[in-house]
Amino acid sequence: MISDEYAKSVFINCPFDKDFDPFLDAIAFAIFDCGFKPRCAREEDDSGNVRIEKIHMLIAECKFGVHDISRTELDSDNKLPRFNMPLELGVFLGAKRFGDKHQKNKNCLIIDKEQYRYQKFISDISGQDIRSHDGEPEKAISVIRDWLNSASGRRTIPGGRDITRRYRSFRQDLPEICKNARLELDEMTFNDFAVFASDWLQEIGSDAK
Repeated sequence: MISDEYAKSVFINCPFDKDFDPFLDAIAFAIFDCGFKPRCAREEDDSGNVRIEKIHMLIAECKFGVHDISRTELDSDNKLPRFNMPLELGVFLGAKRFGDKHQKNKNCLIIDKEQYRYQKFISDISGQDIRSHDGEPEKAISVIRDWLNSASGRRTIPGGRDITRRYRSFRQDLPEICKNARLELDEMTFNDFAVFASDWLQEIGSDAK
């Protein structure tokens, strides 16, 4: 039997750098507001865990997965692209294809910054429903919402514009939230953000169940 925790968990596979932080924050908030739980490698800082094993564990614990494959630029130092996101997407698809009945229930969303750009660098995923956020964090919110609404079959998920309005309000309140927690904005970890977003939504009374 699929556990409630597994059925509510969404694995986030995306770049982890300052340039992408606005997307990660928007995606995580949207997942919370839709009534699900975002999970990503940033939630655990145990250096004793091998990173790929951490990824395996997180993917195994999540029914859903959001995979952003938009980071294809060459690194300024070594002139090579980052392949972590395609690798983690492959692990997720492999778990769905070859896993037990528990894992075969997985459902994933693949997003890029342009609708058909992926065909130039990862054409083997043709046939998947690739969505675009056009390089805009707030558009990513609507993409996440529409996918979870369809994939979960729920009828209590608010619309993308409603979630976006709440996200803007949360961002306005975030400096004060951090101040009350005696934390600088640039010190905020993924776990901090997750706690703040979840508590804020509970306080205002999220429409998602």
